[in-house]
Amino acid sequence: QETLVESGGGSVRSGESLRLSCEASTAAFRYYRMGWFRQTPGNKREVVAGIEDGGKTRYKNSVLGRFTISRDNAKKTVYLQMNSLKPEDTAMYYCAAFRGPGVWVWDSDQGYNYWGRGTQVTVSS
Repeated sequence: QETLVESGGGSVRSGESLRLSCEASTAAFRYYRMGWFRQTPGNKREVVAGIEDGGKTRYKNSVLGRFTISRDNAKKTVYLQMNSLKPEDTAMYYCAAFRGPGVWVWDSDQGYNYWGRGTQVTVSS
């Protein structure tokens, strides 16, 4: 069983930056496709970014140019660098892992096998 643990959330002002981390518990991490999602109270979880095992990345349109997803397989960790944060980025952020089988649907929360517990990001104006 895989465990994912997020860290790095916090409270910042508009325009500032945060880097989220998500560490996996097993070396199988290197084969996973990973995603970052976020959720606000009363709303569905929405994708923010995804990264393939080979490093190819994908982003939600609203974060393009501001957020960067990356991974370090040696550290079993995926990162989300968030720059130029806006109040509308305020949410609980979750990382998720897809190990298969099947096709990876990177932007669907149904497309992942494992989830972390989340880290809160709050952006004030």
